[in-house]
Amino acid sequence: MDKYQIVQKIEDFAPSETAESWDCSGWLVETNKSEINKIMLALTVTDNIIKQAKIQGCDMIISHHPMFSVPTDYRDIDIYCAHTNMDLADGGTTDSLISKIEQYGVKIKSIEKPEGFVRYINTDISHENLCSILSHISTNFRYIKPEKNYKKIALCAGSGSEFIKEACEYGADCYITGDMKFHTALDSRITVFDIGHFESEIQILDVFKNIIGDEITTVKAEEKSPFIYFS
Repeated sequence: MDKYQIVQKIEDFAPSETAESWDCSGWLVETNKSEINKIMLALTVTDNIIKQAKIQGCDMIISHHPMFSVPTDYRDIDIYCAHTNMDLADGGTTDSLISKIEQYGVKIKSIEKPEGFVRYINTDISHENLCSILSHISTNFRYIKPEKNYKKIALCAGSGSEFIKEACEYGADCYITGDMKFHTALDSRITVFDIGHFESEIQILDVFKNIIGDEITTVKAEEKSPFIYFS
C-alpha cells in the first residue's frame, strides 16, 4: 500500500493543520520508497522500537509521540507521527481513554467535548469504584483531595496539568490526566488523578490500527512505561 494513502487516512481523521504550532507531528523520516507492506505502531520511537521494527520486517513506524531530533541511524525507515492533532481529534487520544474506562465499568450518561484537549463525562460513581476501574488501566496511579462521589469527570490523556483551571471552571469535580505537576495538583480545588503518561495514552494504538484498516499488516510494538516502581 502506498505510504501517502496510509498517511491520508490518518490526516482525514486527525487533520495535520490542527496540531499545535510547537508540535512536530507529521513525517519524521521520509524515505524514497513509497510501497509499505507492514507497519509498526508505537507510542514513542526509541532505539528499541527501531530494532523491533527491523526484526519484524516493518517498512514504516507510526507513532503518537514526535521526535524533535532524529538520530542518523533511524533514517532508513519511514516514520510518521500524529501527536496534538490526534489529541484534539474526535475519537482521538483522550476519547480512547474514555472508551477504555467505560469498558471497565464507568457508566457514562453523556460526554461533553468542548473545543480543546479536555473531555467531560457526566456520570455518578463513587471514589472507591473509580479507583477500582482505574486500577485496570494503571497499577501505579495516584490521587489528591478525594471526594466520596463524582458527577462530572474531566479527562485529558498525556500531560494535562495546564488544563486543571479549565476543568474546574467547566464544573468538573474530578480530573483524570497522565502527567500532573506537584504544585498544580496541590492548588487544585477538585480531585486529581494522575494515572501515568504512558498508561493514559497507550490506547491510541488501537485507534491507529482501526484508521489504517485491514488492507495492510500492522503490529503493536512491545512497550511499557519507562518508570520502574519500587514495591
